[in-house]
Amino acid sequence: MEFRFSPQEEAFRQQVRDWLGEHLPKNWTGDRMPRSGDYETLNVYVQFAKQLAKKGWVAPHWPQQYGGLGLSVIEQLIFNEEMAYANAPIGYSAIGVGWAGPTIIVYGTEEQKKTHLGAITNAETMWCQGFSEPNAGSDLANLATRAVKDGDDYVINGQKIWTSGAHYANWMILIARTDPEAPKHKGISYFLVNMKTPGISTRPLIDMMDNHAFNEVFFENVRVPRDCLLGEENRGWYMATTTLDFERSSIGGAVGASKMLEDLVAYTRETKVNGHALAAETRVRVRLADAAVEAELGRLLSYRVAAMQARGLVPNYESSIAKLFNTDMQLRMARAGMEIMGLYGQLGHTSKWVPLRGRFERQYLWQTGLAVGGGTTEIQKNIIAMRGLGLPRG
Repeated sequence: MEFRFSPQEEAFRQQVRDWLGEHLPKNWTGDRMPRSGDYETLNVYVQFAKQLAKKGWVAPHWPQQYGGLGLSVIEQLIFNEEMAYANAPIGYSAIGVGWAGPTIIVYGTEEQKKTHLGAITNAETMWCQGFSEPNAGSDLANLATRAVKDGDDYVINGQKIWTSGAHYANWMILIARTDPEAPKHKGISYFLVNMKTPGISTRPLIDMMDNHAFNEVFFENVRVPRDCLLGEENRGWYMATTTLDFERSSIGGAVGASKMLEDLVAYTRETKVNGHALAAETRVRVRLADAAVEAELGRLLSYRVAAMQARGLVPNYESSIAKLFNTDMQLRMARAGMEIMGLYGQLGHTSKWVPLRGRFERQYLWQTGLAVGGGTTEIQKNIIAMRGLGLPRG
C-alpha cells in the first residue's frame, strides 16, 4: 500500500499554497466571523470567493459541466487541507458547494442545475440550510413545517432554527412536510427557496462567543413556485440524507487542529515562566504529545474516508467515526491550550492580554456546539454501533 501522495498531487498542493500566499486577505488571521450588519467582514468572504471563482476553485471537485474542474477525491482532499491550514475565509460558498450543489447535481432538473450551479461556482449566491426545528433536531423527521400545494405553488408555514448564515443567504435548502398522513419519513419534500420571498423573516441567535452565526427563520404563508421542488414530492427525506452524507465527509477539523497545535507549540517555546520556557515543563510536553497523536489520528481517519471515496466506495459509519473523533479531539485540543496558558487562556478574544488572539478560548466555546451540529454525538454512536458493529437497535 502506498501511503504517500503522488508527485502530481504534491505539485497541486504546492500550487494551492502558492496561490494562497498571493491571495489571502492582508492581515487575515481567520479569527473574524461576520456578525449581523458586519458587511466589512462579510465582504472579505465575498471577495475571496470571487478570487476562487476566477481560478475555478469554488467547487473544483464538481464535474466540469457544472462549473468545477473535475478534480479527483484526493486532489479535493489536498485542496481542503490547504484551505483549512491557512484559515482561509471560505464560508461564503461552504453550504452551496458542500451540500446544496451536490444534492442538486444528484436530484435536480436541468433547469434547476442551470439556474443554481453556475451561480454557486461563480460566487454569486450564498446558501443556508433549513433542516432543524425547535422539536426536530437529531430526530429530524419529526419536523412540523408544512408545505401545502396550492395551484402552481406550495404555501409554506413553520419555523427553522440554528440556520447558519440565514441573515445573509440568498437561497435555502428546505425540507417540509407535504403529506401529514404518511409515515413521518415518507411525507417530506425538499425545496430550493429564495430567501427574498415574502413571508420569510429571520431572528438572530447569539452563541456563547457573542457571535451571530445562527438564526431562527420563520415562514408565514410563503408561496414557493412548483419548480422549486427538488426531485419527487414526498421523497425529500432521502435527498436530505444525501445532503447530510456530504456534510459529514470533511477534513477541515483535523487540519485546523494541527494548525492550532503548531501555534501552541510555538507559544510554549517562546513563553517564559519562572525563568524557563513553558515547553521545558514535563506536564506541558505530555499534553502537547497527547494532542499531537490525536491530531494525526484525526487526519488519518479523514484520509480513510477520502480513500474509500477514491475507490468508488460510499463511506457511512466511517464518516461518523471521523466526525465524532474530530469533534471531540478539537474540543480537547482547545481545552489543553487554555490549561497550558493558565488563566490568561480563558480571557475573551477582545482582551489585549489573551495569548494567540484568544483563538483557543473561542475554539473551546465554538467546538462545544459542534458536538451537536451535523448529527449529535449520540446519533453518530448509534450509526457506528448499528452499521459498523452490526449491533441491534434499541
